[in-house]
Amino acid sequence: MSDNVAHALSGAGGGIISMAVTYPLITVGTRLQVQRNNKDAAAYTGNMDALHKILAQEGIAGLFSGLESAIFGAALTNGVYYYFFEAVKGTFERASKHKNMTTVESMISGAVAGAMTCIITNPIWVVNTRLTVKQKKQGALEDGKKVEEPTTLGTFAEIIREDGVLSLWQGIIPALILVINPIIQYTVFEQLKNKVERLRKLGSLDFFVLGALSKLAATSVTYPYILVKSRMQLKQSKNENERYSSLMDGLRKVIAQEGVAGLYKGIESKLLQSVLTASFLFMSKEALFSYTIKFLLLIGARKAAIAK
Repeated sequence: MSDNVAHALSGAGGGIISMAVTYPLITVGTRLQVQRNNKDAAAYTGNMDALHKILAQEGIAGLFSGLESAIFGAALTNGVYYYFFEAVKGTFERASKHKNMTTVESMISGAVAGAMTCIITNPIWVVNTRLTVKQKKQGALEDGKKVEEPTTLGTFAEIIREDGVLSLWQGIIPALILVINPIIQYTVFEQLKNKVERLRKLGSLDFFVLGALSKLAATSVTYPYILVKSRMQLKQSKNENERYSSLMDGLRKVIAQEGVAGLYKGIESKLLQSVLTASFLFMSKEALFSYTIKFLLLIGARKAAIAK
C-alpha cells in the first residue's frame, strides 16, 4: 500500500480535529455571508453581534448547527484531497527524480486534487450550508409539539425531493474556480516548507505557522468567490433579484445591491477560522501521519520496508 492512503487517513483525521475546534467561527461567518437584508431588525451587524444573537436565541448548540455533516465533510474532503495531491506529487517526483516539487508542479498537484475533491464532496457542503444557516429555536413548539431539529440525512432527502438530485451540485462552478484557494494554499505551504527544511528540521509549531500563512494568503485572494458560492448553495429564491444564475451574476448582484463591501461580508471570522483550521490541520495531520503508518503496519496493510 502506498503512502497516499496514509496521507489520506491522516489528512482526514486532521480535518476532523481542525473542523471541530473552529466550527463556531464557521457558523458565524456563513450566516454573515448569506445575509442579504442588512436593514432587517434581526440582521447581524457584525461578527460579535452575530455571536451574541446566536447564543441568546439558540444557545451554544446554535454555534454547532450542522456539525455532524461538517465533520463528515471535513474528513472526506481532506482525505480525498491529500490522496490525490500526494499521488500527483509522487508522479512528479518519480519523473523528475527531485526530492522537492517546483512551484508549477505544486500548483498542478493542487489543481487536480482540488477539482476531484470539489466534484466528490460538493453535495455534503450544500447540505452543511443549509443546516448551518437554519436558526434553531430553544424549546420551540409547533401545535403543542416540540419542533424537531433538522438532521443531515433529513436535509439531504429534502433537497433531493424539492429541488432534484442535481441541486446537490449547486455552486459547483464557483467551487471549481475556488480550486485556486488550495492551489495558493498548498503552493505557498510547500515552497515555504522547502525553504525552512533547508535550514533545519520542521516541528509541530512550524507546521502550525506555515499552515496559517498559506491559508491567510489563499483566503484573502478568493473570499468574494467563497461568499457567492455559499449563497448559491442555499435554496434559490424565485425572486429574480435574489436568484444567482451564475458566478458572474452573483458577483454583479452583490455589488449592485450591497456595494463592493458586500463581497467581503463576514471576512473577519472567515479569515480567523480559515487560518486556525489550516494551522490545526497541517499540525495534526503531520502528527497523525506516523501513527497512521504504524497502524497500517499493525494490520498488515503496509510493508515495513517502505514505511517512513
